[in-house]
Amino acid sequence: MELVVEPFLENPFMQRALLAGVLVAIPAAVVGTFVVLRGLAFISDALAHGVIPGIAAALIVGLPGIAGAAVAAAAMVVGVDVITRRSRLAGDAAVGLVFVAMLALGVVIVSRSDSFRGDLTTILFGDVLGVMWSDLWTQLAVTVLAVAAAAILARPFLLLSFDPDTARAAGMRPRFAHLAMLVLVALVVVASFQTVGTLLVFGMIVAPPATAALLARRVTSMMVIAATIGVGSVAVGLLVSFHLDTAGGATIVLLQAALFFATLLARNAADLVRRPAPST
Repeated sequence: MELVVEPFLENPFMQRALLAGVLVAIPAAVVGTFVVLRGLAFISDALAHGVIPGIAAALIVGLPGIAGAAVAAAAMVVGVDVITRRSRLAGDAAVGLVFVAMLALGVVIVSRSDSFRGDLTTILFGDVLGVMWSDLWTQLAVTVLAVAAAAILARPFLLLSFDPDTARAAGMRPRFAHLAMLVLVALVVVASFQTVGTLLVFGMIVAPPATAALLARRVTSMMVIAATIGVGSVAVGLLVSFHLDTAGGATIVLLQAALFFATLLARNAADLVRRPAPST
């Protein structure tokens, strides 16, 4: 019991990391549920990578990284929307073009700075054990905003996921709902990069909801299960990281991915057991 409780009781940085991880896991689970249902994992990945040039540029000129991330995310959302509306390209092609352009710009900006290697590591993989109390207020605000927005827009999001034609016929403005979804994903990515990094936040958005999709039959249950998995993996991942001296954010996401594959294997095994034997 001491191995589980004492790291959090005796180390303030572990307390901050736990709270920060929980505040990432909850909005990531809520928004990630709709991402998984709509098959928008590629967009989430693109947004997670596409904020890199904004963060890099902001840090180079001495501005907060979160401000640069917000600008870059906004540029990506607007760029994808404009390309989709004004060309004949499919949505995934528009996302791919903007994603490649932003990622290339990030590499160019980083390559021009001689002292950026450490900052780049933090941007990509985060520093959950180095989170300060001041960082938590931003994350708390994003958590409240993401959950509130998901509750308000739940119906159009669901109709857009399962029956876009019905959503359009009902006057729910599917394009606006899609844009709102992109903004929510961008918001979670921007607010979470300081905790788990731009690469790993994608895993937190996708892995717990994907696991929950294997277990739940209702969207609400899927969100609850995804949030529970996210919060639980944060606590367990931080403990593993503390005792084994591994990277905190990466350990958390690795546990989430491992849980998905374990759940998938268990479900397939259960299906084989329940499957009736062929008649002879």
